[in-house]
Amino acid sequence: MKPIVFLLFFPIYLLSQSFTQSEITRWEKQSKQVTIIRDNYGVPHIYGKTDADAVFGLMYAQCEDDFKRVEMNYIEKLGRMAEVTGSDDIYKDLLIRMIIDSADAVKDYKSSPLWMKKLCNAFADGINYYLYKNPDKKPALLTRFKPWYPMLWTDGSIGAINTADITLGELKNFYSGEPSLSYVREEKEEVVTGSNGFAFAPKITESGHPILYINPHVTFYFRPEVHMVSEEGLNVYGAVTWGQFFVYQGFNEKCGWIHTSSAVDAADTYAEKVSPKGNNKWVYMYDGKEKPVTTKKILIRAKKGNSFDTSSIQALFTHHGPIMAKRNGQWLSLKADNRIMSGLVQCWQRTKVGGLEDFKKTLDLKGNISNNTVYADASGNIAYWHGNRIPARDTRYDWTKAVDGSTSATEWKGYHEISETVLSINPSNGWLQNCNATPFTVAGEQSPKKENFPVYMAPDGENFRGINAVRTLSEEKNYNIEKVIKAGYDRRLASFEILVPSLVRAFEKISYEDTLFALLAGPIAVLKKWDFRSSENSIATTLAVEWGQRILPDMLRTKIIDDEEADQVDKAKYYAANTAAKDLLLPLLATVYDIQSRFGRWQTPWGEINRFQRISSDQQNKFDDSQASYPVGFVSSTWGMLPSYTSRIFPNTKKRYGVNGNSFVCAVEFGPRIKAKSLLAGGNSGDEKSSHFFDQGEMYSKGIFKDVLFYKEDVEKKVEKK
Repeated sequence: MKPIVFLLFFPIYLLSQSFTQSEITRWEKQSKQVTIIRDNYGVPHIYGKTDADAVFGLMYAQCEDDFKRVEMNYIEKLGRMAEVTGSDDIYKDLLIRMIIDSADAVKDYKSSPLWMKKLCNAFADGINYYLYKNPDKKPALLTRFKPWYPMLWTDGSIGAINTADITLGELKNFYSGEPSLSYVREEKEEVVTGSNGFAFAPKITESGHPILYINPHVTFYFRPEVHMVSEEGLNVYGAVTWGQFFVYQGFNEKCGWIHTSSAVDAADTYAEKVSPKGNNKWVYMYDGKEKPVTTKKILIRAKKGNSFDTSSIQALFTHHGPIMAKRNGQWLSLKADNRIMSGLVQCWQRTKVGGLEDFKKTLDLKGNISNNTVYADASGNIAYWHGNRIPARDTRYDWTKAVDGSTSATEWKGYHEISETVLSINPSNGWLQNCNATPFTVAGEQSPKKENFPVYMAPDGENFRGINAVRTLSEEKNYNIEKVIKAGYDRRLASFEILVPSLVRAFEKISYEDTLFALLAGPIAVLKKWDFRSSENSIATTLAVEWGQRILPDMLRTKIIDDEEADQVDKAKYYAANTAAKDLLLPLLATVYDIQSRFGRWQTPWGEINRFQRISSDQQNKFDDSQASYPVGFVSSTWGMLPSYTSRIFPNTKKRYGVNGNSFVCAVEFGPRIKAKSLLAGGNSGDEKSSHFFDQGEMYSKGIFKDVLFYKEDVEKKVEKK
C-alpha cells in the first residue's frame, strides 16, 4: 500500500489566524469571573464562579506554565505531528488518524449535554485568550484551539492509546509497501510507564482517618500540579495532563483516586481473511459471506522547509476497525475504544463526587479505557477496581493473540458490569495496593481469587514493585502521612534479592587461578555485603543496576517451558536459576570496566552517577555533565523500586540522568479537614526563566514533600502572584 506524494507550496506563515472582537469581548468578560492565585511553589489555585470559569482559568494557567506541551499534546492527538517535525512522523500521524477520527470528535461535541459544551467552550476560550494576551507566544501549528479538541483525548492517561500488540513498525510496513518481517513480540528495555497507588483504612491509621497515596510514574514534566474551585461544588486538587481540563490524579474534600496502568485486555486484533476483488478493491469473509473492505483517504502533511509534502494514504477498514498490519500472511484489524465521550464525562464527574456510591456511578459510565483505580474517602472506605471498560468475550478463544475475524463468535458481547470485574472494597487487612501488577495481591491474603475471573480480565503478572509493596505495607499497623510516605519511598530492590545471590554463587564456582576471580573478587565482596537497598552512597547499587541493565534484555527474552506469558518475577527467577555462570559474570566484568572508563574507578557511589538535572524547556531531553545536578539514590521500577527513577546515559554524557518515574506524588488524609503533602518532579513551570522551573529539584532528589494548600485561607498566606 504505497502513498501518493505531491508537494503543496503552502507557506507556513499563512497559518496564523486573528480573533474577532466579539470573541475578545466574551473572553474579557469571562476572565473577570476567574481568580488565579500562584502559591510559593507556583501551583495555580483557580477560583471561578462556575465550573466553566474554573476550566477557563485552568487552561490559561497551563498555557502560562508550558504552552508548548499543551499545544504539542493536541498536535499529536490531531495526527499532525509531521507538520511540525517532518516526514519521520508520517506513520505516527497515520496511526492516530486511523484510530481517532476528528469527525467523530466534532459530532460528539455537538451532541454533548449543555454542561459539557460549556466546559469544552471554556477549554478553547481559555487557551485562545492566552494566545490573544500573549502575541509574542508563537504556536508551532495550532493558532486557534477548537472546543471539540477535548473529544479527541478522552482519557488522561499517558497510555491512553491502545493498539493491542500491533506496532508502529508493522503499520508502516503495511502502508508503505515495505516487506513484512517475521513478527517478534517486543520486549521493552525498561517499563517506563506505571504507577503506585496505596489506600489505608481508618483501622490502621493513627488518626482513624483514611489515607491515600498517589504516585503515578510517567515521563517527567508530563503533568503539573493544580487546584480548581468553583461556586458550583468543584474543589479538586491534583495532577492534570497538559492540555486537559480535569484533574486526573487527585482528590477533593470527600475522596481521592489514583489510576495505575493496567494490562486488562481492552483491545483486540482480528486476523481477517481478505482477498482481492479487482480495481484495487478487497473483500473479507465473515460468517461465510463476503463483506467489502472499506477505504478512507487520509492526507498527511509533512513539514519540508517552509512548505509541506502531502502524502495520500488509502486506509483500509473492516467492521472490526482499521487494518493495521500484516502478520504471518494475514491482515490484522484492530478493535479498540481509543476515544469515547463517556470517558471525558467520567473524568470530569469523578472530580466532584462525594463518596463511594457517587464514585461507583462514575465507574458505571465505563469510560476509563486503560487504567485501574485505587480509592479512599472521608467516610472511611478504601477500594480498588481493576480496569473499567472491559469487553465480554467468548472464553474459548485465546485473546492474547489475534483471533479469527471471519466468525461472529469472536465478537465482543457488550461490556462487563463493574460488579463482574476484579475489585476489592474495604478488605479486612485495612490496606490496598497496586503497582501495575496482578490484582490478585492487591490486599495481600485478602485479595480476589484468580480462578474466579476470565483470563482476559486480569492477565497482569506480578512485578517486583508489587512484591515490595505487599511486604512493606504489611510491616506497619499504625499509619500517618509521614509513615505512608516512608512506605512509598521504601528502597528495597526485590529483583536483586534474587539476581545477586545467583551472581555470587556463580563467582564462588570459579577457581582462584581463573583470571575472573582476581578481576571480580572486589565487586563481588561489595555485593555480598549489600542489604539490597539503594542509596546515594552505595557502590553496590551502582554495580547491581549497571550489571542489571546488561543482563535485562536476555532476562526479558527468557522463555519458561509451558508458560509463554511468564511475568517479570518468574522470568527473573528462572534466569537466575538456569543461566550459565559466565553469562552472569562476564556482564559484571564489562560493567566494572565501563564504570572504570567513565569515572576512573569502579568503586563509584550511585549518587555520583545517577543525577537529576533540568536545564532545558525542550521536550526532547538535554543534559550536560558540566552543569549542576542533584544526586539521586533511587533506581528504576524495573528492579522493584517503589519511588521509581528511570535514568539513562546520553550520547554526550558519562553520568545517568532521570527521564521518568515519580512525577506528582501526594499523600492525603481525609479527616474533618484535608491534610496532604505533595511533591512534583522538578517544578510546576516549563519556562526556564521561572523560579518554579526547578525549585522542587533538590526536594525531589531526596523525597522531601511540601504541604498542600487546600483551603483558601492557607493559600492566601502563601500568595506569590494573584
